[in-house]
Amino acid sequence: MFQDDAKSKFGVTQVASSGMNAAILDWLNTYRGNPPWLKVYADSNDPIKTIGFAKTVCSETARLVTLAIGINVSGGARGAWLQKQVNKALYPRLRSWVEYGAACGTVIFKPNGQGIDVVTPDRFMVTECDSNHKITGIVFQDSYMDGDDHYTKLEYHRFRKVVTALPDGTGSTEQTVYQISTKTFFSKDAGTLGREIPIASTKWADIQPEVQIVKNNDDRIDSMLFGVFTMPMANSIDFDSPLGMSIFADAMQEMEDLDVGYSRNVEEIDNSNTIELLDDTLIQMDGKKAKNSGRIHLPSHVKNVFGNGMQTFYQQIDRPLKTDMRKIGINQQLSFIGFKCGYSDGYFVFDNQHQMATATQVEADDRRTIQLIKDIRDNLRSAMDDTIYAMSVFADLYDLAPAGTYKTDYSFGDITYNYEEDRTRWYQLMVQGVVPKWMYLVKFEGFSEDEAKAVVAETEQASEQQQLFSQIDQQQKAGQKEAD
Repeated sequence: MFQDDAKSKFGVTQVASSGMNAAILDWLNTYRGNPPWLKVYADSNDPIKTIGFAKTVCSETARLVTLAIGINVSGGARGAWLQKQVNKALYPRLRSWVEYGAACGTVIFKPNGQGIDVVTPDRFMVTECDSNHKITGIVFQDSYMDGDDHYTKLEYHRFRKVVTALPDGTGSTEQTVYQISTKTFFSKDAGTLGREIPIASTKWADIQPEVQIVKNNDDRIDSMLFGVFTMPMANSIDFDSPLGMSIFADAMQEMEDLDVGYSRNVEEIDNSNTIELLDDTLIQMDGKKAKNSGRIHLPSHVKNVFGNGMQTFYQQIDRPLKTDMRKIGINQQLSFIGFKCGYSDGYFVFDNQHQMATATQVEADDRRTIQLIKDIRDNLRSAMDDTIYAMSVFADLYDLAPAGTYKTDYSFGDITYNYEEDRTRWYQLMVQGVVPKWMYLVKFEGFSEDEAKAVVAETEQASEQQQLFSQIDQQQKAGQKEAD
């Protein structure tokens, strides 16, 4: 519906293939806990359940990517305003947005003049891109409900050349502008776009239907007014698409196998009761033999059978669990999934005992993981650069902050960080006098800077007094020895 609506209202078509759209839908459903293979097994006599491992992979990826992230915007009043927007609209939700990006392959950080929206691929349609696969045309969809009424907004962003005739009639000038066309619609049915209505009739009343944006000096806008965050893996479904692949796109089959293995293991545990086969002549009720006494309700693990001849019959059948063997298979699938998602072999394991390792060992073992996170961080930094630039353009457009330049610096946490190893290293540096004692107390012992400096000063004063008393004591002993 969205694609057809955009085509009919703006005369544009999307650049993504039908195969890419289908893949994105599968990734979204898998991330949400409804992978396509559930329906396949549900229609069979052997249904399975999912453990939702796709979300686990995306969540862990987002955690590592945003670990101890720092975004510092400097540069006078403009930089201060942008830093405030980053702190308010970007920081609090960035980890969740990175998780969505890992799941969908692509998300867009879209400033709206008051904050930032995150837009997943099911709510935008790329209409143009340049030779570097950078988006140059896109339609966004947004919607809300008011009672039973459905309101939808389609917002078309692109660069456009505008020819303006000179006042004296001697010619014309050509200028490239950033144009945003917005249309709003009303419907009683969530499945249809409905009829077009004035923007003033919706909650988006403060938006102009047509906006042309240029810089203050009439220069062209440098980039689209949003940031595009993609996973670094190459798109193997649509080579010409500017969209990224889900981090688990290549591991869909392995995640299906993992769900099957897990379900079979749980099913075996649920059905692991011992089975007892018992002849009806051995069954008693109220102290009497139960033969011909009517229907008897037996425990689920007891099965009533007929014995051979006149002799009684009883047999116990034990069903040993194969949990250890199944665990090996589950770990094999987890290893396949992790590797196909870009992680080091063995990063994801089930019920495994981890031993303490030094940071050097971790770095050696997790080279692949480290490279994956670095590549994703590079893409995130680029997306945030474009997002902050877009906020700066909106600041010019709506006079939200004084004009001026700014500079953005990023910092990320070390995923190989080992607290105890770092603490030992700092302690050695403190003993050697390389770093002051108060700094060690602040970093590892929970002191404030003032408290730490006071403690160190008191300790050093006590040490000096002790040395003085020791010297006096030695002098007194030496004098007593000479007197004797």
